[in-house]
Amino acid sequence: MDHVVDLRWDGGSARINVEIADDFEERARGLMFRESMPRYDGMLFIYEWPLSVAFWMKNTLIPLDMVFLDEHGVVQSIHENAVPGSLESIPGGDEILVVLEVNGGLTRKLGLPVGAQMRHSAFAKTDPSWACN
Repeated sequence: MDHVVDLRWDGGSARINVEIADDFEERARGLMFRESMPRYDGMLFIYEWPLSVAFWMKNTLIPLDMVFLDEHGVVQSIHENAVPGSLESIPGGDEILVVLEVNGGLTRKLGLPVGAQMRHSAFAKTDPSWACN
């Protein structure tokens, strides 16, 4: 893992090691075909601008939690334990700039709530709620 993201909220914080998916091909492949992932690892999907996003689990072998963040690095919604292989569309909301995928159940274990803040350079072009130092 080359990158980390920090998350904070009232009563908690977490650091996740992430792979970056910031172009069309990387975002399309995502975590497909992975048989496992270390507990505190994940993938950070970064878009060029905020937009409406939806994910699915086609060819994904492990359950995932999806954390959808706005351009300021604030968690707008969380989808827990997406079902491996499912073709069901999982909407993340409007005006989403970044999506963090982690192992299924991790967001609940951490107590990560909607409204939590993320620190990462992906938010440097906007007015981040938690700026990188």
